[in-house]
Amino acid sequence: MKKFRGFTLAEVLITLAIIGIVAAITLPSLLVNVNEKAWDAQKKALHARLAQAIGQMNTLGGYGQFETDEEGTATVDTAAESFILDALSKVYKINNVCGADKLSACGIPSKITTLDAVSEITFPTKMSELNPKLTNGNHSSNEEGDVADTKAAAFETVNGESIAVFYNPLCSSDSSVYHYTQNKMCVNFIYDLNGSEGPNQVGKDVGFIVAMYNKNPVVVAPIPYGKNYESTVPQYTEDAETIDAPTACKNMSEDLRLPNRDELASLFINSPLVNLEENVYWSSSAISQGASGLAWLQSSNGGNRNTNPRAYKYTVRCIKK
Repeated sequence: MKKFRGFTLAEVLITLAIIGIVAAITLPSLLVNVNEKAWDAQKKALHARLAQAIGQMNTLGGYGQFETDEEGTATVDTAAESFILDALSKVYKINNVCGADKLSACGIPSKITTLDAVSEITFPTKMSELNPKLTNGNHSSNEEGDVADTKAAAFETVNGESIAVFYNPLCSSDSSVYHYTQNKMCVNFIYDLNGSEGPNQVGKDVGFIVAMYNKNPVVVAPIPYGKNYESTVPQYTEDAETIDAPTACKNMSEDLRLPNRDELASLFINSPLVNLEENVYWSSSAISQGASGLAWLQSSNGGNRNTNPRAYKYTVRCIKK
């Protein structure tokens, strides 16, 4: 007679326990990766829809009113709501519109975690709360005046996203002028892909989309990486032993790249959200080739944008491809 041998109950239980432990260790990280890929796909789709809508507008400036008294206190502020109702809603499907004092009614969370996953900030309700350097009066640069300290408004999309709108009715239409990037920002959208549900963290379900330049607008939606490169690097070098700016991003991860000048400006505009340190940053936008050629850079100290020879050393902040 043949003898058949099976597993004992103790062996089965031990095996199941091992499987459970392995699953408990690996499943959370697996779910995080799945969520982040889904969020990244949703972000790109939202960017595409908003970029298409913005492209259908004749102008991004002049909607609503913003008036102040002699002390500079706002007496009339309908800019952001008017932009949504009178401009955006004509080219984009919107479910609900909420004023600055009722952002939560459109699913905007009261607090969000910044990109470093440590700091928590109160959700901004006006331009100066988004970034004080947008309205501090030190960056008019003979263009069209400072960014008005307009209140935010919000809306919900048919896909369930909650989006806060920070609107500058006096944005510049000149995309080639030097100096400051504050006035080049027309609309800054801060979105939460799933409303007030968690995790409410920048880089995960929270992000931003910026429409720049009044005429011929450019709409950018960079997904930022969480830290600066460890040291300053040139934008270009012919020395094989020296790391240049694009290579610095690639060395950190194949999924990273150097932002162009408008993407870099959008990081400055949303500095508190992405924990952007005060520094000068290289962009990938070059004017001429070679180490002696010029490329665009962005200062997060005051917001000015300028060019310098590509062999100069500045800091690098990368974004996801």
